[in-house]
Amino acid sequence: MCNVCGCGDSRIEGHSHEQDSHEYAHEHHDHHHHEHSHQHNDQLAVEVPQSVVIHHHYHHQGDVHHHVHYTLPAGVMPQQHVDGHHHEHEKGHIHSHDHDHHHAHSHDHHHADHQPECLDSGDLHYGKGEAEVHVAGVSQRQLLTLEMDILGNNNQLAAHNREHFIENHQLVLNLVSSPGSGKTTLLTETLMTLKDQCACAVIEGDQQTSNDADRIRATAVPAIQVNTGKGCHLDAQMIHDAYHQLAINEPGFLFIENVGNLVCPASFDLGEASKVAILSVTEGEDKPLKYPNMFAAADLMIINKVDLLPYVDVNIDDCIANARKVNPTIQVIKLSAKTGEGMDAWFNWLNENRQQL
Repeated sequence: MCNVCGCGDSRIEGHSHEQDSHEYAHEHHDHHHHEHSHQHNDQLAVEVPQSVVIHHHYHHQGDVHHHVHYTLPAGVMPQQHVDGHHHEHEKGHIHSHDHDHHHAHSHDHHHADHQPECLDSGDLHYGKGEAEVHVAGVSQRQLLTLEMDILGNNNQLAAHNREHFIENHQLVLNLVSSPGSGKTTLLTETLMTLKDQCACAVIEGDQQTSNDADRIRATAVPAIQVNTGKGCHLDAQMIHDAYHQLAINEPGFLFIENVGNLVCPASFDLGEASKVAILSVTEGEDKPLKYPNMFAAADLMIINKVDLLPYVDVNIDDCIANARKVNPTIQVIKLSAKTGEGMDAWFNWLNENRQQL
């Protein structure tokens, strides 16, 4: 899982940032003082908890832009070095680094880092530790603690979201895939049919731009764009904020189009009823084996762009078999959002699951 990622201070072109119009107040301090005490001594690695600071910025059309910062207590870094430079930036940013470098690197480091499993072929596997992930300078125990903290908080918010969705009789689906799988095209074609039958709304997740939300709004369905900056997935807090921006209470469908990524979104419950993994035939049949956590977490796999099958070298039966190796109960629908082939099976699945609410 991605348990140390965070967003930078990116902005959206054309979006204004006016603090007075924020529904949720927060403070910005332009005077930052950062002190980094770096020492090249692996025995000084300190296991300390990280805190999480989340800023929410509300823009025109209700779109939400998030910044997530993972911070350590002042003066403490996970792997400390004594370096020493001091420089000042605009707006009062001050960075102090002690630069007494004693770089006698004999590389006899006694690292507490998790070491990869070395296979007979020489390949390296970093996912065999307790945390199943590797971050340089951070121990497996630290990673596990951080993961439990982040996912624990996220799961509480997800449960809160789910209460809202159930109360309002809304089928909420988390659409996940690689970039370019056809999620947005599938979604727009789906909405053109469903919007006349019941209430529909969409939460769009991307690192930058409101392109996908604009495509959804063109169908006359309400949508909120959530920009994650450097973040690689949506989380329950983002969905909570966007849901209240939408202010929808009618029974119907809420589609969440997650950031294009087959890794991190697998770990984050958003309060949805189901994850739907969308796989294009152009991606090959081995995707479920390369990214097993995502397909293990999904209730449904949609194989999209089947109209391209005559032009690509892929075996759909092998793809389905691979998905069922990691998730024996996963359901599968083959369709083309462009030609409409297989869309009836998708609509039947949607209506059957909504009736079970």
